[in-house]
Amino acid sequence: MGQTARVSAVVWISAVSLAAWWWLLLCQGFFWRTDVRLPPRAESAGPGGWPSVCVVVPARDEAAVLPASLPSLLAQDYPGRAEVFLVDDGSSDGTGELARELARRHGGLALTVDSPGEPPPGWTGKLWAVRHGIALARARGPEYLLLTDADIAHAPDSLRELVAAARTGGFDLVSQMARLRVESVWERLVVPAFVYFFAQLYPFRRIGRPGTRTAAAAGGCVLLRAEAAERARIPEAIRHAVIDDVALARAVKGSGGRVWLGLADRVESVRPYPGLHDLWRMVSRSAYAQLRHNPLLLLGTVLGLVLVYLVPPLALFGGLALAVPAVAVPGGLAWLVMTGTYLPMLRYYRQPSWLAPLLPFTALLYLLMTVDSAVQHRRGRGAAWKGRTYARPDTVADEG
Repeated sequence: MGQTARVSAVVWISAVSLAAWWWLLLCQGFFWRTDVRLPPRAESAGPGGWPSVCVVVPARDEAAVLPASLPSLLAQDYPGRAEVFLVDDGSSDGTGELARELARRHGGLALTVDSPGEPPPGWTGKLWAVRHGIALARARGPEYLLLTDADIAHAPDSLRELVAAARTGGFDLVSQMARLRVESVWERLVVPAFVYFFAQLYPFRRIGRPGTRTAAAAGGCVLLRAEAAERARIPEAIRHAVIDDVALARAVKGSGGRVWLGLADRVESVRPYPGLHDLWRMVSRSAYAQLRHNPLLLLGTVLGLVLVYLVPPLALFGGLALAVPAVAVPGGLAWLVMTGTYLPMLRYYRQPSWLAPLLPFTALLYLLMTVDSAVQHRRGRGAAWKGRTYARPDTVADEG
């Protein structure tokens, strides 16, 4: 009797996992599709011409990546008035001096390099730098602000396309999820899944749809209408935010603005994450904050990851080993649906299809990273980023 009850429970768990995947496939905003790119736009800039834009780049110890990113901003082929403000957030590697040298060497858009000093209590370094950059930009009276990280390289027409899409679609915020670097073994295994999981949490189609509450942005590339920023009190309203790009989008949408997020074609991150340790730190430093530092949400997330990602392969192999088709078949079908939904993201990242069945292993890594994030928080350790240690882990923003 006891063994029968255990088998019955495993059958139900396997069936629930399969049902969860059918729901994700059909009812979660088609998150798995990768065709959400910049919205259609008119060929002309409209009767008002091309609006002025100020580009704000917060940077801390970015000398290693600036030569591959900053020249692409300075070389923007934009018909209107545009200039770049790089805010050197207390760098110790000569970031500011290197930025000036790159501007002298490459020319292009006007570049201003300034430093805001150490952030006051209640502000993270990145958002304090963004605040300083926006204050400098507002003196120019731009219609739009482009907030972009120092590790992001833009194609020459990136700014033109962003502005045209925002004006054509009537969006107050247009953001692109930059294509992250995928070269090392661990980057190939973890990075596409990172974007896949993000899209699962924040389906891109829902973000741009009027009347929905879903809001998110990708901090590496955010075009923001200056009037919308003032209305939403950006960045003051989000100075405590841990996931600052998501908080930014929520603030804009909550103040009546329209937001859009999609995958980028020619906006790329040049920051390397060569080893598992580098990727682990990228995820774990903000994973528990995503759960609002709530133990119950952590428990629910762990159980959800186990049910959705780990049960299918375990059910398939366990059911085959025990000759229980009622366990193996739902598990195999769930794993098949999972694999199929991951394939479009792998194609977007130009990765081989054989990586798709490995998603359960990658999900296990993310589960462990999330638990580690919670453990670090419970130990009361301030999170460190680029030489700056924060006394409270819940005040660390996503700083690139």
